[in-house]
Amino acid sequence: MNAAKNKQDTYYESIIKNGFSRRDFMTFTAFMAAYMGYETSSIAQIANALKTTPRLPIIWEHYQECTCCSESFIRTDHPIAANIILDKVSLDYTLTLMAASGHQAEAAKKATMEKYKGEYILCVEGSVPLGEEGVFCCIAGKTALEQLKEAAAGAKAIIAWGSCASNGCVQSSKPNPTNATPIHKIITDKPIIRVPGCPPIGEVMAGVIVHVIAFGKLPELDRQGRPKAFYAKRVHDSCYRRPYFDAGLFVEEFDDENAKKGYCLYKVGCKGPVTYNSCGTMKWNNGVSYPIQSGHGCFGCSEDNFWDNGPIYERLTNVPGFGIEANADKVGMVAAGVVAGAAVGHAIASKMSKRKELKERIVSGKDLEKQVE
Repeated sequence: MNAAKNKQDTYYESIIKNGFSRRDFMTFTAFMAAYMGYETSSIAQIANALKTTPRLPIIWEHYQECTCCSESFIRTDHPIAANIILDKVSLDYTLTLMAASGHQAEAAKKATMEKYKGEYILCVEGSVPLGEEGVFCCIAGKTALEQLKEAAAGAKAIIAWGSCASNGCVQSSKPNPTNATPIHKIITDKPIIRVPGCPPIGEVMAGVIVHVIAFGKLPELDRQGRPKAFYAKRVHDSCYRRPYFDAGLFVEEFDDENAKKGYCLYKVGCKGPVTYNSCGTMKWNNGVSYPIQSGHGCFGCSEDNFWDNGPIYERLTNVPGFGIEANADKVGMVAAGVVAGAAVGHAIASKMSKRKELKERIVSGKDLEKQVE
């Protein structure tokens, strides 16, 4: 009887107990499979894992940050992601979302670390200040560094949410007064998934958690430790303004006529051509919009040291890529040259076609005359 009482619900059982239907559950699994870029055949695997897997204990730490990652996550497009996967099912400790506080909160974290040693996932939001022996960020009488090392010791893996935890973000920008440091530069003996963005997209965050649950392993990562499913393409590649870039049509100032026409934002500092993220395909706030769609260029927030990678509103001097992307300033001239060349080519081809047609008519006329004779 005690064993039955202590038995943990699976994700599916918790989802049903919290008022969601089986249809909601299957919609959610299809939803997550699509966002993670998997084939429809993976839906059954994800569903089966959520049906049979007991909840994955999660400790979510907050250090130097603005809580935008948590804010982004609770606004994911599907209610099961925010309300079930973390908040009501898995989240054992988070200073932002949990009801308990003070000694109760710390006791809950300690209990989770002891009971699930080697099994829980540590999520970290925020950079860690190492300057002045860490006095800039103390929680429950301990520095952020002490808290991180203690929580990381028994973790199965670590997820660094957002740019603060992944690359230091604005706190680590020059002159970095607190010596703000990203997680992977402190913890080196645990697998770490970096999910940068300021903030990252809520569905990306949910997708990372679901992947770990469904497949029992970390997702495939790129050279910066980011999940390839969400960081394999540049913002530039999926941007709906890309045709304007290729045609050499740019916004020169934010309030000019070109801005009103929705032209490319490259010349006012958009970093989309060098930034890897899913912004253009997934967007924020239930897929409503993203910065470029709102009329503002990409900051490049999912790239390392983005705050120190040049002025935000200054255009890139050289865009890596192929062909005309080698120098975007010449795109307009190249495009104009292509159009002019095409026009000349069309005129020549048209002229030749007409001559051929005329010649055929003359020959046909002579043949007709012979037939009449």
